[in-house]
Amino acid sequence: MPLLKPQYRFHNVMEITPEDIKNSGATAVLIDADNTLALHNSQQPYPGVSSWIKTVIASGIPMIIISNNSAERVRPFAEKLGLPFVEKSAKPLPKGFLRACKRLGVKPAKAAVIGDQIFTDVLGGNLIGAKVFLTKPLGPETDNFIKFKRHLEKWVE
Repeated sequence: MPLLKPQYRFHNVMEITPEDIKNSGATAVLIDADNTLALHNSQQPYPGVSSWIKTVIASGIPMIIISNNSAERVRPFAEKLGLPFVEKSAKPLPKGFLRACKRLGVKPAKAAVIGDQIFTDVLGGNLIGAKVFLTKPLGPETDNFIKFKRHLEKWVE
């Protein structure tokens, strides 16, 4: 199932260097919020995330948050990080990923999609031909549907 396989795996986003992103061939980052940049439904960046984002952006790599959540959830978080965002992206469908690419002015093949879920971030990134980086979730899931998907992910990892 190549559509469900990431090209790169990391424990968390802070382990991904700008060089890792550039070496993948990507020139921009489309990144998930919940359990990738913050604990699920938290408005506070996970420790180390803010400085990691500054390092990546300072290296010349633009970044945008892509989330299935509403603007009401994503906007305050994105503003804290100084990042643009695409809300209600309907991941894994390509539409939200393509909107994010357009906002950053990058072709999908030059985008790195970074997230913690196989059935949303990995699948969606692969559907648009992006470079896909999978991280482990930062914390436990609070949503029963996501808990169910985590169980299914074990079968495809």
